[in-house]
Amino acid sequence: MILFSIIQAAGWPIWPLIACSIFALAIILERLYALQTTKVLPEHALQRAIDSTQQGFPSDSSIQEIAQMGAVGPVFASGLQTLSLNPQASHQDVRESMEMEGRMAAQGLERYLTALATLASASPLLGLLGTVVGMIELFGLQTPGQQQPAELAHGISVALYNTALGLMVAIPCLMAWRFFKSKVDRLVLQMEWASERFARHLAAMRE
Repeated sequence: MILFSIIQAAGWPIWPLIACSIFALAIILERLYALQTTKVLPEHALQRAIDSTQQGFPSDSSIQEIAQMGAVGPVFASGLQTLSLNPQASHQDVRESMEMEGRMAAQGLERYLTALATLASASPLLGLLGTVVGMIELFGLQTPGQQQPAELAHGISVALYNTALGLMVAIPCLMAWRFFKSKVDRLVLQMEWASERFARHLAAMRE
C-alpha cells in the first residue's frame, strides 16, 4: 500500500522506470538460464565429438546429434559438414567454417547484453527526468506569499523518488551486465580452445 502511494505521488515518469525494471529482471533471469556452462559447453562434448570419428566419418544423424550439444555443438558439426559436402576441402576451409559458426555462437551468448547495458545507462537519466518534472510541477504550484515549507519539503522528497528508483534499477543492471560480459568472455575462450582441438583432430584424421 505504501509502495503504491509512492508510485502515485511520483507521477507518470516513474512508469518507464518500472517498465525498465521488469525488462531488466526478465533479461537477467533469461541470461542466468542460457549461460549455464552445461548449456554452452556440455561436459565431455569435445571427447564425444572426437569419439564419433573413431570408427570412420560420422553419419548425418551423428552430425546432427553433435550439433545439439550446447552452443559449441554447431561449431563441431560445421567442420564435419564441410568435410561431408566436400571430402577434399582443405584444412583452412574447415577452420573457416568452424570460425564462422563460432562467431555466430558467440553472438548468441551476448544476446540481450546490449539491451541490459542500455537499461543501466538510461535508468538514472529517466530518474533524473522524473525528478526534474516533479520539481517543475511543484514550483509551478507555488504562489508568492503562500509558501508552505513543510509541503515544499514533502514535494521535493516525492520528486526524488524517481532518482532513487532510477539508481535502484541502474546499479543491479550494471552489475549484472559486467557479470554476464565476464562469463561470456570466459565461455567464448573455452569454446575457442575446444574448437581448435577438434579442428586439429580433423586435420590429423585426414592425414
